[in-house]
Amino acid sequence: MDKILSAIFIPALLMILFTRVTYKRSVSFILTLALIIVSAYKGYIYGWGLIAIEAASLTLGLFVTDRMVKSKKPKKQMKIDDRSK
Repeated sequence: MDKILSAIFIPALLMILFTRVTYKRSVSFILTLALIIVSAYKGYIYGWGLIAIEAASLTLGLFVTDRMVKSKKPKKQMKIDDRSK
């Protein structure tokens, strides 16, 4: 049960954490994916069910970081000349 709960939450949280630290979604995705691969290689992940849960959590983390990055970008300000158009 504890492996299922950690497979649900940890990849998404790692994705968010690495994005906040590196400011790049691609770097955080690669780091999170590398950690998942290493844990599967070491035998902490067994069965395709846990791998599918971790993949879904990683996808959710990508979605959250995508929305987070888009909300942090500065919005375009309209110039005085643009209002007349």
